[in-house]
Amino acid sequence: MILRPLALLVLLAAPFAAQASDVTVFAAASLKTALDDIAARYHAETGNTANVSLAGSSALARQIQQGAPADVFISANAGWMDRLQADGLIDADSRIDLLANRLVLIAHDPDAPPVDLASGDLSVRLNGGKLAMALVDAVPAGIYGKAALETLGHWQTLEPHVAQADNVRAALALVALGAAPYGIVYATDASADPRVTIVATFPADSHPPITYPAATLSRSKNPAKGDFLSYLTSAPARAAFKAQGFTVLVE
Repeated sequence: MILRPLALLVLLAAPFAAQASDVTVFAAASLKTALDDIAARYHAETGNTANVSLAGSSALARQIQQGAPADVFISANAGWMDRLQADGLIDADSRIDLLANRLVLIAHDPDAPPVDLASGDLSVRLNGGKLAMALVDAVPAGIYGKAALETLGHWQTLEPHVAQADNVRAALALVALGAAPYGIVYATDASADPRVTIVATFPADSHPPITYPAATLSRSKNPAKGDFLSYLTSAPARAAFKAQGFTVLVE
């Protein structure tokens, strides 16, 4: 039998198509810029597609608890991953501490001067405006921010002025759009949006360590889940994370 060129191309492509698969990744909203880059690289190198769903870690963890189909979870703090592990919903042996981050105060005004976090300077600067934060009792960035303000002795004064958002990128948007003059986000979020200015960095000892654990989900039968988790520690992925200002904990 003589194969026509088009038929031959189809047969040659068939094994690759059969091997290609999708992996569903639930990830903290603060990872958006880096994961956009990593997902593109992953597809180019493997032919597989990483479908990334971004939200606050708390919302994603609750969706997983309720049976949402996902293959990999990357949380912005250890607490939510701990809950899923206690419920038997992650493959405990796959769990790694992937990244670290810093917490910063941002301003909408590009000419805003630095803020002295040790004093009551921020309260004066707000001048009746809002302080944008992620949900302070659920979303990691909000939890860290509240802890930092409590440690520095400012929470009681500032609490009435806090505008809470569903996730850290939503808090970033409030400041970027001028809806709030100041906000508390991760350093990597601030770097991703030129419309905001970092005016202070919170002391590392003012809040729990900002760690991003990652793991595969135990309910998932997708053979690609482990491959994608491994890809997150590859040289291209590490470069993408570092380019956004993350500290990579796995080399």
